[in-house]
Amino acid sequence: MADRIIRVLLVDDHQVVRRGLRTFLEVQDDIEVVGEAADGAEGVARTEELRPDVVLMDIKMPGTDGIEALRRLRELENPAKVLIVTSFTEQRTVVPALRAGASGYVYKDVDPDALAGAIRSVHAGHVLLQPEVAGALLAQEDPGSGTGRGSTLTEREREVLGLIADGRSNREIARALVLSEKTVKTHVSNILMKLDLSDRTQAALWAVRHGAAS
Repeated sequence: MADRIIRVLLVDDHQVVRRGLRTFLEVQDDIEVVGEAADGAEGVARTEELRPDVVLMDIKMPGTDGIEALRRLRELENPAKVLIVTSFTEQRTVVPALRAGASGYVYKDVDPDALAGAIRSVHAGHVLLQPEVAGALLAQEDPGSGTGRGSTLTEREREVLGLIADGRSNREIARALVLSEKTVKTHVSNILMKLDLSDRTQAALWAVRHGAAS
C-alpha cells in the first residue's frame, strides 16, 4: 500500500556506494529511494527538502561529515530516522554518531535483506545497537549518573522504559500496554525529561545500566 512506503535518502560521498545501495533497495516493495546527497551538508539540505522517513548516512565524508550532519538535523528537529551505513567498525567512530542522534548502524557489506530489515526497524522506532557499541556507550557513562532520577518514574513509565529498551516502537508499546500511541508518546517525553536524556537511544542504555530493561 502506498501509505506504507518508507521514503529513503542516501548520503554518501562515493557514487558507486550510492548506486549499490539504490540497487539493493529498488527491489523492495515497501522502500522508495527519493534522493541522494554526496556530503553531510547536502544531506541535511536534501533531508529538509525531501522529508524522507529514513536517511542512510555515511560517517566519513569530506567537508561536513555524518556526525555533524546528525547534529544539524537534531537542531532542526527533523523527524527523519538516521541509519549509519559505514565501513568503519571502531567504537571511537560509531559511538559519537549514536550520541549525535543516529538510530543505529550497519556495515557497507551488509546483506541486502538485512539492510532492508534495518531500515524497516529504525523506521518503526527501534534502536539498532550492536552489543560491543552498547557496551562502549555504557562504559563512557558516569556510573552514578541518573541513578536517583529513576525513582521519579511512575510504574507505567517504568513499563514503557523497559519496552523502549527491548527496541519496541511506540505503536508496539501501545499495543502491549493497551494504550493509545498519543499516551505512549507522552510517557516517552516524560521519561526523557525526568531522566534528563535526549533520545530513545540514551533511554534504552539507561534502562540497561540501571536494571530497568527486561
